Amino acid sequence: MSSTRPVPWVSPLLCLAVLVGGVYYALVDGGPSFRTAGFAVSLLLLIGIDVLEPQVPPVALLVVRIALYGAVNALDVSGVARVLFVLVPFNAYFAFGRRTAVALGSGCVVALLAGFTIRVPDWHTRSEYVSDVVMFTLGIVLAITMASVAVREREARVRLEETMREVEVLAAAQERNRLAREIHDSLGHHLTAIGVQLEKASAFADLDPSGARDAVENARWSADRALTEVRQSVRALGQHPFRLTDALTDLVAHLHGDHLAIHLDVRGDENGRPMAVLTTLYRAAQEALTNACRHSGATHVQVTLAYEDPGANLTIKDDGTGFPLPAGGSEPRVGSGGGIGLRGMRERVASLGGRVDLASSPEGTTVSVTVPW
Repeated sequence: MSSTRPVPWVSPLLCLAVLVGGVYYALVDGGPSFRTAGFAVSLLLLIGIDVLEPQVPPVALLVVRIALYGAVNALDVSGVARVLFVLVPFNAYFAFGRRTAVALGSGCVVALLAGFTIRVPDWHTRSEYVSDVVMFTLGIVLAITMASVAVREREARVRLEETMREVEVLAAAQERNRLAREIHDSLGHHLTAIGVQLEKASAFADLDPSGARDAVENARWSADRALTEVRQSVRALGQHPFRLTDALTDLVAHLHGDHLAIHLDVRGDENGRPMAVLTTLYRAAQEALTNACRHSGATHVQVTLAYEDPGANLTIKDDGTGFPLPAGGSEPRVGSGGGIGLRGMRERVASLGGRVDLASSPEGTTVSVTVPW
């Protein structure tokens, strides 16, 4: 049965120790008696209260405990039962707080002093009684300290659990945002490419049947590629490791055509590079090439990828008509979806400590992505 109190074992364990010590002393001193039986029954009741934790008002429970502590001390023949009174401030701390516990602990010390004063003349001149007072006071202090530590540990654990729940919620939100970016960057790119190729096929169906067939084949490739990436995302693990250079080469080869020439220049080696960085660079290239195909009117695009020691640099430069940039900003005023895609690119790159630089003029647009390893 789980307890609602911190360190619930302290009180019953101390009662059990007093029970064993008191009964042993009684048996050695004069044999069993009704007094010893009452002593044992009172302690068993205290242990039962501590173990079962009856659902009664805390004040009533504290009063019952104090009454049983008094009964145990009255029936005790060994003199060890007075240690039970250190449990008064200990248990009160959990129910009523620090101030009440300190007040009750002080009251227990005062009650011991008053009892010695009434029952033992000149007790303050006898070392055994002075030692009893010192040890009892020390026990009270230690009991309150233990209760304080236990309460703070429980509060810290509760705060940790709340923090972990908040972290889980934040992680879930970040994962939703990541999936949203993944859908836009992957499927969005391929769907745009399919649309462009089908428009080309429709426009040149009569004038250039061969070019129209190529456009349909490219659209089919984009559809197959989109399906492949969806499957890889769902499985979260492909059959073959992802290689950025190969993926970019494949992407450029299928976007390259008579009306748009795309050239890829790769420098350095990607082996051993973080997968998150490589994936981010691929998505950035997809977005930039999608915008170049869809909006720029370019006839030539240069893609440069450099694997360097500090990080990777990706540059996509086209010779299109460009677009205006807001004063003091860097998000383009292009058709629906373009600005959103670039914002998503910036967020993805920024999450890895990188940056995206965008320059545009009537002579063309340059997108530069830098991501550290």
